Amino acid sequence: MTTPDADAPLIERVKRGDVKAFEMLVVKYQRRIERLIGRMVRDVDLVPDIAQETFIRAYRAIPQFRGESAFYTWLYRIAVNTAKKTLVGMKRDPIVTESARASRDDDDETSRVENELTDGETPEAVLASKEIAAAVNAAIGALSEDLRQAITLREIEGLSYEEIADLMNCPIGTVRSRIFRAREAIAQRLRPLLDTREGERW
Repeated sequence: MTTPDADAPLIERVKRGDVKAFEMLVVKYQRRIERLIGRMVRDVDLVPDIAQETFIRAYRAIPQFRGESAFYTWLYRIAVNTAKKTLVGMKRDPIVTESARASRDDDDETSRVENELTDGETPEAVLASKEIAAAVNAAIGALSEDLRQAITLREIEGLSYEEIADLMNCPIGTVRSRIFRAREAIAQRLRPLLDTREGERW
């Protein structure tokens, strides 16, 4: 995870008018931002436009960036707000979709894992894994927005509870509760596939 000051030298250069420094930040975070947006919108064609708008807004707002959180955390918040504004303007709901997940770039570690058979894996085992992955994605997509955002930030983006609390503007206790409820809901959907007992979670 990026530490709060990891991008500070580039940010200071941007504040002094160095456009090249901002381009370096775009290169560093573009794919992560596009994957994030791809999990929020129905129309995969919207992803590049929303990502571009996110970076334009970030560039304009960077003079106000005070480094109180990691740059990516700040950028993430802009991306989420930009995606929500776009969807509201189009009267759409942010939701995880199959098309958005299918659009992930080839460098996505999840995609690579799904597409490679390791030693000892049978086609049946791979199929079962894909069914479980599909069930998890469907379960995440069925969550309320707050629960979906919390579990995505924790399990997919790898953010700490403190960072999630900062992003979602709520206490850490609320974050823990939302992640717990999201995991329970996902586990409920997975139990028929995994044949697990009540009380066990993924």
